Amino acid sequence: MIQDFFPKPFERQIRGQFGDTEWELLEAALQTPTPVSIRLNPAKTPSDPSLLPPSDGAINWHPDGYYLKERPVFTLDPLFHAGAYYVQEASSMFVYEVLKQANRLNKPLKVLDLCAAPGGKTTLLNDAVQGILTANEIIPARAAVLRENLEKWGISKAAVTSTDVAAFENLPEWFDIILIDAPCSGEGMFRKDPIAVKEWSLDNVQLCTTRQSQILAIAKKALAPGGLLIYSTCTFNRSENEDQMKQHFSIENYRAIQLQNIANQGILTCDIGYRFMPHHTKGEGFYIAAFEKIDTEQRPLKLSHGERFIHITALPKRFKPVITPWLKDADSLSFYQTHSGDVLALPTAREEELLLFDKHIKSKWFGCFIGALKGDDLIPAHSLALSNMVAATINRVELDREQALTFLKKETFDVAPNTPKGWAMATYSGLALGWIKVLPNRMNNYLPPERRIRMEVR
Repeated sequence: MIQDFFPKPFERQIRGQFGDTEWELLEAALQTPTPVSIRLNPAKTPSDPSLLPPSDGAINWHPDGYYLKERPVFTLDPLFHAGAYYVQEASSMFVYEVLKQANRLNKPLKVLDLCAAPGGKTTLLNDAVQGILTANEIIPARAAVLRENLEKWGISKAAVTSTDVAAFENLPEWFDIILIDAPCSGEGMFRKDPIAVKEWSLDNVQLCTTRQSQILAIAKKALAPGGLLIYSTCTFNRSENEDQMKQHFSIENYRAIQLQNIANQGILTCDIGYRFMPHHTKGEGFYIAAFEKIDTEQRPLKLSHGERFIHITALPKRFKPVITPWLKDADSLSFYQTHSGDVLALPTAREEELLLFDKHIKSKWFGCFIGALKGDDLIPAHSLALSNMVAATINRVELDREQALTFLKKETFDVAPNTPKGWAMATYSGLALGWIKVLPNRMNNYLPPERRIRMEVR
């Protein structure tokens, strides 16, 4: 028998919006097991694909997504730590289908994920769209998790910011794509997160509605003419979804993206946007809508002559020979140092855009941290090992699963006697986990302490 588990105001809201039959089906679905799904990293294919979690069926709206039969202990899978896949809720992967039907795939665009942590949709955007990617998370602790997940994915062209969304008013009409996965009342996560049920209230719905409206008002100013704005929530009610779209997107200035060939997948077409409900699709509750800005007048931002980055300085040329042997395609990169001495690599082709970004947005991290200079030597950064930027000539030490888990606990193990001395990437199924340094009588494990596995692995 179905338990009387959900708040009565929530039940009345759903009955009033969808009808009694839909409420009964939804209530039953919300008390079934949560589907588990992952999305593969196209830039990190293990040499032995059989080591990946086995598929229990493809996700129709993303080419790299699939369901799992059950939830494994991801912490004990070295491929998870290597960034071979991201554990992402299936419905939210639909962002890819929106980009595809809006004809935005594989184009050199400036992209902003405005409410980005923990990073699932940011990594999806990175794979789908070329160019400069900005991921913002206002809460510093969540921004740190976001940065860790982007590093694990191997992203080296992103900027991570931790600022109020109002800061992006300083970049008017600049971004070609803006994704707002808005903070919401979380109704679509009731099955997955019992805390969301306890925290739900009509007052919180109204609070979220107000916050979403403020975010949308700012995002519209930052969207370039011809740009695409994607709005999503993990909630069901109209006030956080369709009503927001009606309030903010007039037919004179925006064109709603109408999607094709989705009806047979259980996705509901609303008067504005599209809704996922767990008794219709295999996934959690989700709402998404997209609009193209059709204004024609643009006021491009410009740099003053000779402007430089604010918080980083160009790396002295004499250090470039120290850096370049570590990297493939080093000629496409420009090198800088932070005030603390860390070395940063930026794509030269995007340097002017990053300069403009640096001028107007505070509290940021961008590019790929290569490491720190110690005399005339480079101490390589963990982010470099995970970045897909490492030269093929750098030594690699392939680990079995037991060794990989030992490495991920930041412990040491014996390496083969003929292993070349010096720096090497520890790999599992060909994918980097981090750095080791092989010495005459031992090896040192350079996994950052905060990244180590803390649970028992045996």
